[in-house]
Amino acid sequence: MKRLLLLLVILIAALPAAAQVLRIHIDGTIQPIAAEQVERAVDAAQSRHAAALLIEINTPGGLLDSTREMVTKIESSTVPVIIFVGPSGARAASAGFFILESADVAAMANGTNTGAAHPVTIGGGKLDDVMKAKIENDTAAFLRSYVSRRGRNTEEAEKAVRQSISWTENEALKLHLIDLTASDEADLLKQLDGRTIHRFDGSTATLHLAGQPVEEIPATLRQKVLGWLMDPNIAFLVLAVGCLSLYAEFNHPGAIIPGVVGAIAVLLTLFALNLLPTRYASLWLIALAFVLFALEAKFVSHGILTIGGIVSLTIGGLLLVDGPIPEMRVKLAVALAVSLPFGVITAFLMSIAFRARRNKIITGSQGIVGELGVARTDLAPSGKVFVHGELWNARSTQPIHTGTSVRVVSVAQLELIVEPAP
Repeated sequence: MKRLLLLLVILIAALPAAAQVLRIHIDGTIQPIAAEQVERAVDAAQSRHAAALLIEINTPGGLLDSTREMVTKIESSTVPVIIFVGPSGARAASAGFFILESADVAAMANGTNTGAAHPVTIGGGKLDDVMKAKIENDTAAFLRSYVSRRGRNTEEAEKAVRQSISWTENEALKLHLIDLTASDEADLLKQLDGRTIHRFDGSTATLHLAGQPVEEIPATLRQKVLGWLMDPNIAFLVLAVGCLSLYAEFNHPGAIIPGVVGAIAVLLTLFALNLLPTRYASLWLIALAFVLFALEAKFVSHGILTIGGIVSLTIGGLLLVDGPIPEMRVKLAVALAVSLPFGVITAFLMSIAFRARRNKIITGSQGIVGELGVARTDLAPSGKVFVHGELWNARSTQPIHTGTSVRVVSVAQLELIVEPAP
């Protein structure tokens, strides 16, 4: 009986794993972490001999280099790749259009749009006509190189690059830019069951998706953290918090927690910014802002240093990430939301320091200057006086009799210099 069970276990283990549909979501800008997710998903689908890989996408666009990496990986996949623009209200704009057209099956949900794939220079700067033509021609050729092999409308697809045209799902289907529309994921897989598709290498394959389980490929912890920091606005906020924590640690050595939190926040942000089109010169503006804030607390500049710090921090934030689309740049509202509170806090600390400088010293030997007391002995010129609840040795420049009121003029070591009180 044991041998029979062992043989049964071996036979079950030797059977090929049931085919399934693997799925990932790309929701946000196209950048290195998104490209890494697609690469990891394609590798997983191939190693598990999945029936298909479903990529649900909703993106405003992103970096062309990351887009090329994703397109290359999708084209080389031995497992059919289905790209679905969804859910309703989603879009595959700019770089998303390139990725959509690279799929074995391109599909869109109802109420979605795609297109507007005109190349934009980093930072949105204006180019001369020759360089602009070069970039457009290169990008259009890149799109044509695989759209034609997918059997889709190359002429219309190229209009997205040269004329920034966008299409709804029905318009894209009518122009043969996509293969089908679907109300949701279940409807999509139902329509694709039994469909024969043409692969990038020229071969054909028939999809068998009915009843196939759909398994999500979750992002790794590293991808989740860096994907979150890929938003330039969040990266700027985390960097500002990290700098503030380090500033607190320098002002209060030994607190430890602010230093640890600040170091981790700054290093994580720098790692994420290394993956984005970052202007590192802007980091000097951000560092200058914190130097100006620190100097305001040390010197009285009547707010000039604070204003300079706010301006420097705001400009540094706005120029931090040089993205090709607005979603990949720090927003003005975010830059002001960070810089203004820092300025207000600095001004508050500065006002406290300024008032402290003007206040009369009330501690130590200098705190007794100006106090009134009574001579307990004759001062001719030295004797004893009772001041501030204490008996002091005192000396006067003129004779003072016992019981006379005196005022402290100065302190010489542990002896008071007094004079008759008015």
